[in-house]
Amino acid sequence: MADGYARLTSRPQCVIVHVDVGTQGLGAAVHNASCGRAPVLIFAGLSPFTDQGEMRGSRTEYIHWIQDVPDQKAIVAQYCRYTAEVKCGKNIKQMVNRALMFATSAPTGPVYLCAAREPLEEELEKPYTLKQERWRGVKPGALAEESVSEVAQALVYAREPLVVTGYSGRNHKAPGELVKLADAIPDLRVLDTGGSDMCFPATHRASLGLRYGVDPAIKTADVILVLDCDVPWIPTQCRPDDNARIYHIDVDPLKMQMPVGWIEADGTYRADSYTALAQLNKYISSKLTPYLDPEIHAARRDRLQTSYNQRQAVIRELALPKSDGTFNTPFLTTLLRASVPADTIYAIEAVTNTAFVADALRPSTPGTYINCGGGGLGWSGGAALGIKLAAGSSRFVCQIVADGTFLFSVPSSVYWISQRYKLPVLTIVLNNGGWHAPRRSLLLVHPDGWGSRVSNRELNIGFEPSPDYSGIATASSAGW
Repeated sequence: MADGYARLTSRPQCVIVHVDVGTQGLGAAVHNASCGRAPVLIFAGLSPFTDQGEMRGSRTEYIHWIQDVPDQKAIVAQYCRYTAEVKCGKNIKQMVNRALMFATSAPTGPVYLCAAREPLEEELEKPYTLKQERWRGVKPGALAEESVSEVAQALVYAREPLVVTGYSGRNHKAPGELVKLADAIPDLRVLDTGGSDMCFPATHRASLGLRYGVDPAIKTADVILVLDCDVPWIPTQCRPDDNARIYHIDVDPLKMQMPVGWIEADGTYRADSYTALAQLNKYISSKLTPYLDPEIHAARRDRLQTSYNQRQAVIRELALPKSDGTFNTPFLTTLLRASVPADTIYAIEAVTNTAFVADALRPSTPGTYINCGGGGLGWSGGAALGIKLAAGSSRFVCQIVADGTFLFSVPSSVYWISQRYKLPVLTIVLNNGGWHAPRRSLLLVHPDGWGSRVSNRELNIGFEPSPDYSGIATASSAGW
């Protein structure tokens, strides 16, 4: 819930867990918050460090010995922007504020604090206050002037320019600036890699939709701008032309938490995507637009519109019901989009169906399409509730989740909380009978291997018999 609330609002949320076992219980959730850049403060207790009554808070229960571990922070440290132990009450306010500064500074993400009972029980002889206005996240950075000129000219004079983005839409003002850039460069195309947020409206002629690092445009582009993106392409499946010029603008261009994760670029810049886009737009409108041939630009704009229309025609054809009366994910999602309010906020965890869902929903409003962004299945149940809590009673929230992922989301807790706190969310379970992602991974490496010739049941990735998903929700919420 905290993750979903934080992603929608960009306001940090707090999660409190119980010592080492509660920290371990976070599991995939802290991975998702890290990959999805969700600002969340996690606080956990520690077993008391005295056992003879030397200090107030000393050990009083059997479990205090069992839950005492050498380094509790290490359980989640590699996923966090900052971890620390509060060792006394005299500077606890500074410790909390320092953690929040890390959580809210780009790249935003989870932070972790822990403390034993002794410092938490400490009485302060001189209570104190802080000037909270001085404890804020680091302000976003911008491109140097010469970098603005180089990137802008490369895009404007390119034969086939491409922007590949993933997280820029977290700032809800960034998609508007990216639209301005696409309007100024008529043959510019934009590919969204589904990092977390809707980064570019799917209704714009420049949109290539959402794809996970594989698209023909990557191979043919002569200039590529990678904008706040972790995985713009998968080299073994799809890579840019050797002669393509590549520029990378990111708040985390070195991918500090990825041992293997670099992007070979002609220019790499640490800058805020919204700020950089505004700089590029200002430079293009004032320095380059007056010198561009309007007839050539009009022809390119028409060509791009034709290509977009052809792509949309293919998407519409995929969404038609089958002759045998069955239907697929594109049909279901298209029908869903027509049935819910236009400003519905979607929490997406469709795994192998994600691209189909994005194509059919055609998200166009910032903040209305939020994808997990990580690899820890089970995110969307709690996230949808957090999004609903943040959005308020007037906004409709819809969770679209794969069947296996639904089971990972601990639905018994999700629907009990939904009922307890009156947070109604529409859940759509895409029941494809099992985990299809493992089969896809297998076939990418061994397309003709033994695993390619056996059923999902034989691979132990099939769900037969199919669980009663609606029954699980009903039982967990007392029929609510």
